[in-house]
Order: sequence, then C-alpha cells, then structure tokens
Amino acid sequence: MAATAIVFLLLICTHLLSSAELNAGTQVEIQALNAFKLSLHDPLGALSGWEPSTPSAPCDWRGVACYNGRVSELRLPRLHLSGALSPQVANLRMLRKLSLHSNSLNGTIPSSLSKCTLLNSIFLQYNSFSGALPSVILNLTNLLVLNVAGNYLSGEIPGDLPKNLRFIDLSSNAFSGDIPNNISSGYQLQLINLSYNRISGEIPASLGQLQNLQYLWLDYNNLQGTLPSALANCSSLVHLSAEGNAIGGVVPAGIGSLSNLQVVTLSRNNLSGSVPGSLFCNVSDSPPSIRILQLGFNVFTDIGSLESDVCFSVLQILDLQQNRIAGKFPPFLTNVSTLTKLDISGNLFSGSIPNEIQNLWRLEELNMANNSFSDLVPVDIKKCSNLQVLDLEGNLFTGDFPGFFGELKSLKFLSLGGNNFSSSIPLSFGNLTMLESLNLGGNHLIGVFPDELMLLRNLSSLDLSGNKFSGPIPVSIGNLKQLAVLNLSNNGFSGTIPASFGGLFKLTILDLSKQNLSGELPSDLLGLPNLKVIALQENMFLGVVPEGLSSLIGLEYLNLSFNSFSGRIPSTFGALKSLVVLSLSNNHISGSVPPELGNCSALEVIDLRSNSLSGQVPVSLSYVSHLSVLDLGLNNLTGRIPDELSNCSSLNSLLLDSNNLTGQIPANLTLISSLVNFNVSNNNLEGEIPVMLSSRFNNQSLFLGNEELCGKPLDRKCEEGGMGNKKNKLILFIAVAASGILLMVSCCCFYVYSFLRWREKVKSGAAGEKKHSPARASSKSSGGRRSSENGMKLIMFNDKITLAETIEATRQFDEENVLSRTRHGVVFKACYNDGTVLAIRRLPNGSLAENMFRKEAESLGRVKHRNLTVLRGYYTGSPDVRLLVYDYMPNGNLATLLQEASHQDGHVLNWPMRHLIALGIARGLAFLHAASMVHGDVKPQNVLFDADFEAHLSDFGLDKLTVATATEPSTSTSVGTLGYVSPESTLTGEVTKESDVYSFGIVLLELLTGKRPVMFTQDEDIVKWVKRQLQRGQISELLEPGLLELDPESSEWEEFLLGIKVGLLCTAPVPLDRPTMADIVFMLEGCRVGPDIPSSADPTTHHSPA
Repeated sequence: MAATAIVFLLLICTHLLSSAELNAGTQVEIQALNAFKLSLHDPLGALSGWEPSTPSAPCDWRGVACYNGRVSELRLPRLHLSGALSPQVANLRMLRKLSLHSNSLNGTIPSSLSKCTLLNSIFLQYNSFSGALPSVILNLTNLLVLNVAGNYLSGEIPGDLPKNLRFIDLSSNAFSGDIPNNISSGYQLQLINLSYNRISGEIPASLGQLQNLQYLWLDYNNLQGTLPSALANCSSLVHLSAEGNAIGGVVPAGIGSLSNLQVVTLSRNNLSGSVPGSLFCNVSDSPPSIRILQLGFNVFTDIGSLESDVCFSVLQILDLQQNRIAGKFPPFLTNVSTLTKLDISGNLFSGSIPNEIQNLWRLEELNMANNSFSDLVPVDIKKCSNLQVLDLEGNLFTGDFPGFFGELKSLKFLSLGGNNFSSSIPLSFGNLTMLESLNLGGNHLIGVFPDELMLLRNLSSLDLSGNKFSGPIPVSIGNLKQLAVLNLSNNGFSGTIPASFGGLFKLTILDLSKQNLSGELPSDLLGLPNLKVIALQENMFLGVVPEGLSSLIGLEYLNLSFNSFSGRIPSTFGALKSLVVLSLSNNHISGSVPPELGNCSALEVIDLRSNSLSGQVPVSLSYVSHLSVLDLGLNNLTGRIPDELSNCSSLNSLLLDSNNLTGQIPANLTLISSLVNFNVSNNNLEGEIPVMLSSRFNNQSLFLGNEELCGKPLDRKCEEGGMGNKKNKLILFIAVAASGILLMVSCCCFYVYSFLRWREKVKSGAAGEKKHSPARASSKSSGGRRSSENGMKLIMFNDKITLAETIEATRQFDEENVLSRTRHGVVFKACYNDGTVLAIRRLPNGSLAENMFRKEAESLGRVKHRNLTVLRGYYTGSPDVRLLVYDYMPNGNLATLLQEASHQDGHVLNWPMRHLIALGIARGLAFLHAASMVHGDVKPQNVLFDADFEAHLSDFGLDKLTVATATEPSTSTSVGTLGYVSPESTLTGEVTKESDVYSFGIVLLELLTGKRPVMFTQDEDIVKWVKRQLQRGQISELLEPGLLELDPESSEWEEFLLGIKVGLLCTAPVPLDRPTMADIVFMLEGCRVGPDIPSSADPTTHHSPA
C-alpha cells in the first residue's frame, strides 16, 4: 500500500514538473512572439489579436500553429508586414516551419535562427532582406526547404549547406562569387534555383553527383566555362535551365540520354559546335522525355547526326533561332510529329523545304525566317492545318504566289516578305479570316490592291511594301477597322488617299511613301488619335501643310518630303511634344522657320532642306537638347548663325548651305563634339573659319561660296588685322569661358554649403507643430511650377508645394509614414498643413542621371487617365535622391480589399462593384497599351482605390527611372509576379502586351472567384480550376460568397459568366489567342458577348503541353 502511494506521488510530481516546464516554455514563446510583433509595421492589423490573455495563447493566435502545446509553425505570408525580423524568433525552439514570404520585411536574416534546430522549412521569399545569407544556416540539420528568392541578399553562397536540404531557391537576389563545388553526393537536393543573380565562375562538375536533383535553374548570371559532362549523371533531372550566361563549348551528348529530362533551356550563351542529335531523338530503349528544347542565340554550326534513321521523340517546342547552323532542313525533324512550335530563324539553312513537312500536323508556330531557303514552298504545307504563325520572311523562295496558303484557315500571323514571289495575290487569301498580321513586302507581286484582303476584318498589321502594285487605293480599305500598321510604300499606287482612312481609328503607323499618289491630304486623316508615324515622302501631294496635323499629339514621325506642298509650316507644330522626326524637305514651303519648334523637346531630326523658307534661324532651336540633325540648306534664310546652337550637344549634322546667312561662323560650334556633318557653303559669311572647325572639316567644298570667308581649308589667307582681331576675340572668348568656370565652381561650393545648413535646419525643426511654411506662400504668389529650397528643386506639374513642406509632411520620411515597399522604392504618406495628402515615392539608389531622369519623369507626367495613378511632380537632387509625387489613395489596394472581403464573407464586394473594378483596370491598361507602354506587373497590389473606390492602376513606367543591369535582382519587372506571370514570359524573360493581358485575366478570375493564384498546387492553377468547374457544370463553385445571391435568370448572372469567359480568353496559353485590352474593355462594357473561346483557351480541351 505504501509502495503504491509512493508511485502515485511520483507520478503527480512528474506531471507537475512537466506542466511547469511547459508553462515556462510557453511564456518564453509568448515573449518571443511579442518581440516579433513589436518590430513590425502591421498595416492590416493581422497581428492585432495576439494577446496573452487569449485562452490558448499563443496557439490560438493568427498564423501560429502548435504541437504538444509548443509553437511549431509561424505562417504570416502576404500581409504587408514591414520592418526587421526580430532575433527573438530564435526563442521558438520547437519551430519547424517559418513562412513570412511576400511581405516587406527588411534588414538582415538573423543568424540566431540557427538555434531553432528543428526547423525544416524557411519561406522568406519576396521581401526586402539584405546582407549575406547567414553561414550558420548549416547548423539547421533538419532543414529541407530554404526559399529566400526575390530579396536583396548579397555576398557568396555559403559553402556548407545542410545535408538534408531538398529545395534551395536563392533566385532574384545579388549573390556573387562561385557556385560552391562541395555540393555533391552527400546532399539530397531536388531543386536548385540560383537564377537572376551575379554568380560567376563555372558550373561545378560536382553537381553531377546529385542523384535526386530534378530542377537546376541558373538563368541570367555571369557563368562561364562549359557545361560539365557530369550533369549527364543526374538521373532524376527534369528541368535544366542556364539561359542568359556566357557558357561556351559544346553541349554534352550524354544530357540527351537522361530519361526524365523534359525541359532544356540554354538560350543566349556562347555554345558552339554541333547540337547533339540525342536531344531531338531517343534511339535507346528508354522512352523519350524532352518536350521543350531552347538553344537560340548561341553559335551552333551544325546538328549532330543520329545513330539511326528512326526518331522517337515527344519534342513539342524546338527553338534554334539566331545561330549559325548551315545545310539543308534536318530530315529527321519531319518525323517529330509532336512538334507544336519550331523556330530555326536567323541561321544559314539552304535548299528547299522537304515535302515531308506535312508530317508536322500539330505545328502551331513555324518560323524559318532569315535563312537561304529557296525553290518553291511545298504545297503539302497546307496539311499543317493547325498553323497559327508562319514566318518565311527573308529567304529566296520563288515562283507564283502560292494559293494554297489560303487553306491554312487558322493562321493569325503570316510573313512572306523579302522573297522572290511573283504574280498577284490569289483569291483564296480571302479565306484567312483569322489573320491579324500579313507581311508580303519585298517581293515582285503585281496587280491592283487585292479585293480579297478586304475580307480580313481582323487584320491589325498589313505590309505590301516593295512590290509592283498599281492603281488606286480602294475606298473599302476603311472596312479594316482593326488596322494599326499599314505599309504600302514603294509601289505604284496612284490617285488620292481615300477619305475612308478616317475610319481607321486604331491606326498608329501609316507609310504610303514612294508612290504616285497625288491631291491634298484628306481632313479625315487628321482625326486619327493614335497615329504615331506618317510617312508620305516621294509622292505628288500638293496643297498647304495641314495645320490639323498638330492635333495628333502622339505623333512621333512626320515625313512629307519630296512632294509639292506649299504655304507655311504651321506654328502649332510646336504642340507636338512627342515628335522625334520632322522632314518637310524638297517642297515649295515658304515663310519662316517657326520658333515654336523649340518647344518640341523630343525632336531629333529637323529636315527642311530645299524649300523657299526665309527669315532667320530661330534661336529657340537650341532648346531642343536631343537634336541630332538640323538641315536647313537650299532655302532663303538670312541673318547670323545663332551662337546658341552649341547647346545642342547631340548635334550630328548641321547643314546650312545655299542660303543668305551673314556674319561669322560661331567659334563655339567646335564645342559640339558629336558633329560629323557640317556645311555652310554658298552663303554670305565672313571672317576667319574657326581653327578647330577647319581642322575637323578639312574640305573646301563645305565653305566655298562665301566671298568674305578666309582661313583653312580655303585658299584665302586672312589679313593681319583680321588675324589680330580674331586672336583678340579668341583671347576674349577664353577669358569669358574661364570666368564662367570660376563662377560655376563658386556657385557649386555655395550650393553645397547652403544645402548642408538647410538640412541641419530641417532636422532641428522637424519636431512638434510648425507654422505654415512661408516658402509655400511665396510659391503661390510666384505662380511658377518649380519651387526650390536652396537650389533643390521639387517640380510640380500643377500644385505648388516645396521640398521643405514635403519633408515635414512625411515627418522626415519616418517609418510610420510608410505605405508600401517595392523594388521601385518606398512610398510614404505625406500630410501637409493645409490638409493636402499626397503619396511620395522615394526611388532606390542607382537612379538615372538628373537630365535623363527629368526627361523620363516629364514624359511619365503626361500619361493621364482616370484609371491610372497620375504623376503630379518629382524631385531630383543629389544622385541618390529621387522622389515622385502621386495622389494619395486612401482606400488601399485590391489585394487588401479581396482579403477583407474573404474575412467578411465577401459582402463588402457586391457584383456591380467587382464589375466596375474590373472595367477600371481594363480601361487603364488599355490606355497604356494604346500609348505603346507595357505594364509588366499587373497584380492586385498594383490596383489602388481613391476616396470613391475607383480603381487606379499603379507602378507603371518606373523601370525607366532607375538604372537596371542584366543581373539586377528583380521579382516583378522582368517577367511579372509569381502567380500572375504568363507562361511565355516565364520562358522568354520578356514582358509584352499579351503577357499583360494574361496577368489581367488572372486578376479578373481572382476578383470574380475569390481564389488567389498562389492557393493552388503545382499541378493545378486558377485557370485549370475554373475550366474544371465549367466542365463539371458546377458554376456555383465559381461564385465568391458575396455573389451567391446572384439570380441565374438575371442580367448580372450573364455579366458574371461573361467575366469568367473574358478571364479565360485572357489566359489562353498561346499569346496570339488572347484579345487586346481594347477588345476586353469592349466586352466588359457589355456591348457584346465576345468571340468563341479559341482552342487554347477552351475549357473543354486539354491544356497546352508546353
């Protein structure tokens, strides 16, 4: 009995001791988590419920998971948390998973994490961590996953990594040095991603000992050397990618024998020799595996031979573009019937296309451009009925224009330019109703403008240049409403420009040059708002130069030379701020050169040669800082050559010959270092030719015809008196220049001294309440758009605020005023004394030089739309300080709104609100695309809401304001953001309008369904999930909780289904299948249901294998 009691007492004591130990551990963890919370800025209040008084603290806190009463997981991704990661996290000794990815955490990764010895997963990707990766990470012997992608980490990769590590992702950082060569057989690694860093050296052969390695991604680093043949030992390898490096040598043939390898991407390197045939065909007993092979932009010269005539392959995408591969079309490729995309453009292939090309019936894209293929195009190519892209441009094909092309009814892009086709365009071309781009330029085609082309209502680009077409341009061309590019140059078309051109509202490029066109320009042509290029040179047009051209505010290129235009140059041309080239030469234009042209800040070429212009050369032309060509020769200009032209530091050609100019040649023209073409012959100039100018242009013909000119290279010597006067003037010029330099140095010293004193004053006066700034009152009274503080300019386009007020409004850029952090800098909330609230973006270090920054900011400030965040002003001071001023958006972003909606069962976002948000985003993006701008990172975080909850698309155009390098860390600008990036951008590393459309489609599906793209597994994304629900007829599963009340009989239900359909159209795997943003706006406005879902977007078909 006594023994039983003793045992019972021992059990009680043990339980009490365990409870005490557990309570003590819990208190330590609560303290650690509170320290973690206090170190962060939590704009969403995600951690507001972290109170020690909760029943099961901390296990019932948001983002905290426990095992046996101890914290085992800390999961707080995508909550906009910012600040440093507290070292106290290391006191969570039972922690197994740490997931804080997709926030704005900064500072270094604490080395104290090594104390959490049970950690098996670390997810810190897509934050702003900097510094080195702690070497003590090797102490985490249980670590399986380490993901720190998309930060600003630097230094070398630690040589010793945990042996049990399975997945390591260090991509999109600034790591340098070599890849550790001790990563070998002792490791269990399955994925290594080191892409987009600054890693140099060679790929270590020791990686070939990683038998479990499935994914090896090394894209866009500075790797050199060769591909180690030992990689052929990685028997589990599925995806090998080392694009965008400087790797040379040959591709080891053994890589092709890896039975699990599916994707090989080695484009943009220096690889040479033969492409191993084993990469194309598998002749071994194991089944073929490689599906995607991308070897473009290398220096391969040959394709290796095969051991057998039989080719077993599952290859779907083959990219060999821009190499040096010669010979005939590889015959074995015609047996690879699984190919959907074949690109061998930009090589040295010759001979004819084999008839067996018909075997590639699955082909959707065939690009053989810029080779030396010849003879006839085989008629059997028409059996490749799935072709959507066919590019045979720049070859030596001959014969009558093939009529069988008209049977390829799925074609959307057809380029046959730069060949030797003859005859006329066949009637069958009218069957290509899906065609969007047609290039037949540079052939020998004849006849009148083909009526068949008028049936191609989807055409957006038409090029018939460099042929022998004749007759009038038909009025029916106005029916091609989608035309954006029209090039009919260098033909024999005659008559006038039809007035129906006025209906081509999408037209951006119009080239009708080198024809026999005549008459006046139709006024309808001047109402096309998107025109950027007008090329009408070498025709017989007449009449005055239309003043209406000045209404085309986006015009960049205007060439009316070699016609019979008369009258004056409209002074309103000065409003063409985007104009880069103005060529009106060889006409009958009179009057003066408009001084207003000095307002065209983008002008690079002014060619007014051979007219009847009079008056003086306007001094205002010296304001055009980017001017490279100024040709005013063969006119009747008088007066002096302006000294101020020396301010045009980019001037390459200055041609003023055959006028009536007087005075001396300005000596300071020698300061234009870029000047290579100069001619002032046949004027009335006098005095000595500046010595430096004559030594650079030692050609008499450039100065002849000026009786009073003397000095070299002319044979006339200057008189002594004249020489003395010139020397005196030269001495005076040098003295003035030296005085100017001295004055500039003095001003710089005063500027630096004043700035330092000003900064001390601002810092000392920042605390407490301040009275309204007198600088602001002064600024208001002045009415100027530039306000300054000791020379530091804050430039506002409309409002009048000062830099001092801005520093005060942001509380000296205090952390508490931070709204967001991105790779484009930090955004602060600025509250001014008069109640104005603005958003100030401070760009990261490494921005553009001041002049270039100013130009880009001024250009960005002109991009205005109700659904875009509009730039209100900017600041440029020292090289490391650049500010952008925007309107403050008080209602946050779409990501936050969707998250709040999910927490409130979605009732905060009803259908009309979601519809308006989608329409607003679409309108803003369509406006950018119409302005030839690509956003590159469309996602909910970049959709902001004003006080009226109207959507504004943000973060566009910012890449041009910072200096980027090929290895600069980037998580969003090169290919977009994880979950929203298009498939082709993932492969190519490039963003396009089509990839923007894809990202918009993902955002639209997320907005409609409430499902986030990152919620899905690797095998299923949001697009596949939506298609699966549609296939099963479970449409109600697509509805966000806030939309469950939609009546299936209502118009709102139809609008919702239309939105889903638009989302699927946008996310079609093939870029050419996606609609334009203008079409999307049209569909979302409810004007039409839209076209049938194309094959690649059809939810009832299998997804693209690529």
